Parts: sequence; structure tokens; C-alpha cells
Amino acid sequence: MKNISTFMIILTIISSSVIHAQKENNSKIKIISTKDAPSAIGPYSQAVRYGDFLFLSGQISIDPVTSSVVGDNIESQTEQIFRNIRAVLAEENLSLRNVVKCTVFMKNLDDFARMNAIYAAEFGDHKPARSTVQAARIPKDVLIEIECIAADGEKE
Repeated sequence: MKNISTFMIILTIISSSVIHAQKENNSKIKIISTKDAPSAIGPYSQAVRYGDFLFLSGQISIDPVTSSVVGDNIESQTEQIFRNIRAVLAEENLSLRNVVKCTVFMKNLDDFARMNAIYAAEFGDHKPARSTVQAARIPKDVLIEIECIAADGEKE
């Protein structure tokens, strides 16, 4: 009987620890929102923080003040996207230097060189991993969308 009681006490302690650990993991998920970037236009968040990582939803060239698409060329749209990305990152005290991965969706890969010149200038000597794909259609019929993953840490 004593062994069963001891076993039950140990089981209760383990169960309590597991429940506590699950609550701690859930508390690591944080929804990020800033008025300095366009509001989400669907059932998603501007960004989600999980631990040391910030996952930014795809940004398109919307001005957060007017909610209108900015520009009709790849250069002006890419510049606005980077303004939006910097605003979301700043909400968590991060910058482009914290970005570890980008995915670029383009309406037309013929615009790649012009987009890439702005992208390179924005990141400078920091070079996150990147994928670039041509997409058949991007929300609001814009020319480009960029999503990012940032890490809260120092670069080696």
C-alpha cells in the first residue's frame, strides 16, 4: 500500500510538472501588431513571436495610414514593403539585422534584378537565407510580397 501511495505522489508531481511546462510553452506564443504597418486583411497576424523567433506574415506594398497600395512599379512596391517589415520588427525591438530567412513572391521574375538591387541595399552586408518564386497572383494584384523570419540574438 505504501508503494502505491508513493507512486501516486510521484505521478501527481510529474503530471503537475508536465501541465506547468505546457502552460509555459503556450505562453511563449505572442501575437504582434503595430499601427505602423498595414493591418492584417484576413484571419492572420502581422507577426507571431515564438520564443526567440519572430515570424512575419507576407508584407505587400500597402501604406498603413491610407490602406492603399503604394506604387505601380517593383521599386516603389519593394521600398514600401521594407518600410512595413521594419515597422513590424521594431515592435519587438528587432531590425533587418535580425532577419534570418526571407521568402519573396514576385508576379514577374523579369523584375528580379530591380527588386534585388533594393533588397541588397536594405540588408547591406547582412545576407539572410532567401527563396524567390514567381507567383501567379498576389493579394491586391501587387507585384511583390515578402515574408520574413527573424531571430532575437546576436550575429556571430
